[in-house]
Amino acid sequence: MTTWMRCYWDEEDTWFYFEVAPEGWVIRQVELEGPELTPVAAASLAEWQRARDAGHLDEYDSRFGITAELPISEWEGHDPEQLTSKEFEEVWGPARRQIASWAS
Repeated sequence: MTTWMRCYWDEEDTWFYFEVAPEGWVIRQVELEGPELTPVAAASLAEWQRARDAGHLDEYDSRFGITAELPISEWEGHDPEQLTSKEFEEVWGPARRQIASWAS
């Protein structure tokens, strides 16, 4: 079952929001930095894979970032807060639009 969660890393003052596939791989990820919660990444694994296959990986990475490279079962030192799909989408949509508008 797909799950949604968020974690806070205080060393970077960053909130990480994750949509996680049943196998534990992150399929979408948002990163919000600082007190203003500025979006710095809003990446989709499926889009990343398509960009890689099309030879546009650098462009995608610089625009939207990347998703976590390890499945969550291999993460250490995180204390995730479970979210609903709706809560994740309320962060994903605005972050994605803001990042896309900067690159236009």
